[in-house]
Amino acid sequence: MELTWLSAILVGAGYLALGYFIGSQYPPRFIFSRKLLTKDNDATLFNDTNNKRNSKSKLKDPLQIEQLADILDDFKMILVVRNDLKMGKGKIAAQCSHATLGLYKKLLHRAPKALNRWEMSAQPKVVVKIESEEDMLAMQERAKSLKLPTHITIDAGRTQIAPNSRTVMAILGPVEVVDEVTGGLKLL
Repeated sequence: MELTWLSAILVGAGYLALGYFIGSQYPPRFIFSRKLLTKDNDATLFNDTNNKRNSKSKLKDPLQIEQLADILDDFKMILVVRNDLKMGKGKIAAQCSHATLGLYKKLLHRAPKALNRWEMSAQPKVVVKIESEEDMLAMQERAKSLKLPTHITIDAGRTQIAPNSRTVMAILGPVEVVDEVTGGLKLL
């Protein structure tokens, strides 16, 4: 009889430890979901004395690409590399990684449906080259006019190129729309 009580206590302690471990590794995110943090509820959930919040805690509005994610299936990311900088292959790979991660972080909270659609499309990434910074900035304006999210990586200048050089631009969106922006560029 004592053995069954002891085993019950050990099993209970094991489940308690497992629950603690899971709770500490994966904190609950459902308590303050995005639906609760609408403009009407902001004042009641986070009421400051002056009803002001700093820009870090303010939730940004979803990007318009979220609406396209509901309609269109295939998404892809284009990485536009400046050819005039004459970067080495390793430098290009590092800068493309920075651009991909920068755009991913930007979309993680502001356009999760679009990001999910891209992930479900096998995360296609196409690397193309562009001849100048001016052309890259013009392409960014074109992408923004079509409501496509972009991210430009700026290099610190510790290795091959000058500090604060714009090296790679990442653009994500539906295949047809992204191709409309980058259609004339050659593959790297």
